[in-house]
Amino acid sequence: MATIPRWLDRQFATDLDPSLHPNLLARLRGTPARLEEAARAVSPEVRTARPGGTWSIQMNAGHLLDLEDLFAARVEDYRAERETLTPWDGTNEATESAGHDDRPTDDLLSAFRRARGTIVAHFDHLPPAAFARTALHPRLERPMRLLDLMLFQAEHDDHHLARIHELSAAPGPSA
Repeated sequence: MATIPRWLDRQFATDLDPSLHPNLLARLRGTPARLEEAARAVSPEVRTARPGGTWSIQMNAGHLLDLEDLFAARVEDYRAERETLTPWDGTNEATESAGHDDRPTDDLLSAFRRARGTIVAHFDHLPPAAFARTALHPRLERPMRLLDLMLFQAEHDDHHLARIHELSAAPGPSA
């Protein structure tokens, strides 16, 4: 089985054709369904197993929910034409301390679906020129268009979905 590269080691292209924004919007809109399918495909014991102390499937799902506030803030940064995007706090303390494994899975998945739905609804009302607006991404230290942020977010979603699938295929806890 291939190992998924660390997220913080990833680099991102910023030369995507602006006409592809509907494709990225479809990816972002589809993440809740893909997450629900992946999380519900395994037993509760597998969903909360933490092999080698890594995040569980449910913690990966919770992390996606935790970062929706940041995604929403960054979308607002573009709307308000700010020069720099809202920074990530540099830790994953919110995910580490949230107790996602103790939360009912359906509640977690429903909260993510609602949060993502609110964000993607904003994209439906933007003029095409809005997707070309730029702001500095503070961690990557380079300008990103709103279109690039959409790709960044979709790739982040897919990164955690890939990790969830990897954990789903791992040997389960002993009986």
